[in-house]
Amino acid sequence: MPVPLIYHDDYSPQFPAEHRFPMDKFRLLRDHLVDSGLTLDAELLRPELCPVDILALAHDRSYIERYMAGELAREDQRRLGLPWSEALARRTVRAVGGSLLAAEQALEHGLACHLAGGTHHAHYDHPAGFCIFNDLAIISRYMLESGRVNRVLIFDCDVHQGDGTARILEHTPDAITVSLHCEKNFPARKAQSDWDIGLPMGMGDAEYLQVVDEALNYLLPLYQPDLVLYDAGVDVHKDDALGYLKLTDEGVAARDESVMRHCLGRDIPVVGVIGGGYSKDRKALARRHGILHHSAQKVWLSSGCH
Repeated sequence: MPVPLIYHDDYSPQFPAEHRFPMDKFRLLRDHLVDSGLTLDAELLRPELCPVDILALAHDRSYIERYMAGELAREDQRRLGLPWSEALARRTVRAVGGSLLAAEQALEHGLACHLAGGTHHAHYDHPAGFCIFNDLAIISRYMLESGRVNRVLIFDCDVHQGDGTARILEHTPDAITVSLHCEKNFPARKAQSDWDIGLPMGMGDAEYLQVVDEALNYLLPLYQPDLVLYDAGVDVHKDDALGYLKLTDEGVAARDESVMRHCLGRDIPVVGVIGGGYSKDRKALARRHGILHHSAQKVWLSSGCH
């Protein structure tokens, strides 16, 4: 069987064409994975909407209700940077369901990838940086509280610090937050993850890959997690509009393969979410995000997971 991939047609609702957030990238990513022969649309697993009780494991209920009703305060709306619509609200809750399904598939099969997810700037009671509900924190809490896992490790390689995840999970000792990010980048006020690895602007493939290897060689034996949530943000790419690092396509592929091999080599299930990526060339951006899924299939075939 191929590596489990999770997607839903709700992921790219109608959106202002000139908006900074590339909302159509999820649909274009699906098209790219189908066109490149990695998968068929019919093989993609379609998630349910995430139940409110599960969202509330990591978020304030009144915040959830305000967002779903389109009643965010103007300041919160400004922090978020996305125009509210019923379709976007549904997409948001569906995408958390997608990360949840991906995590369940990873526990069952060893590896799974989402065609969305990684909304790591969302906080307990407010949105930020294009992120409304924090799928990484929600899944961590859900998997721990349901007894599916005893310890989860979030390995966040988005170019921006996972500040929302760090703050929500600050007092959840069995959810380990690790953030590799460009030090001089959004958010201006960093949170405190369990492990923050701040990288200098302009860092390229070789140095970056060495940091990834050293971090995983140290952290995976140290914590021995039952599940790794891997945020594979491609805003580390040299052509990203909001990035400041200098990874090539080959560097991103090597990073993704390295993370998955480190985990599977220790029999730790790993779920990949796509995280951030920004470009006016949406098709190029979709191909860049697709590196995760192609890398996953390569690792999957060589690891004997299937």
